[in-house]
Amino acid sequence: MTKDIQEAKDVKGLKPRSVIYANRIDEDFGEALAGYYKSVWKERENGLTMKQKHILVFAIACSKLNIESALKILERLKKFEATSEEIKDAMMIAAWTDGIQNFTDFSPKILKEMERLGF
Repeated sequence: MTKDIQEAKDVKGLKPRSVIYANRIDEDFGEALAGYYKSVWKERENGLTMKQKHILVFAIACSKLNIESALKILERLKKFEATSEEIKDAMMIAAWTDGIQNFTDFSPKILKEMERLGF
């Protein structure tokens, strides 16, 4: 595993599948994607924290009805000690940006998983 790929894994906590697939296609492509991944997810001085980034991508996943991704991010949010209120705020923002029908579609599964995870 190259340095950038290892650092992408260290930053995110797992080796991104996209990096694995890109590396299989071309090592330089895998390195480039790993570098991009690192840039997006590293914490910067005066930037968003990892928890804030995860809350943001959670809201985006909900608004796009990418429920499988939202459920995975919810598990990460538990590890970053996000509160139930922070998650509910993100859900309301998702409803605001993409409408109540989307909220109706994603909320039952998210609320069920929140309960299972102890939020």
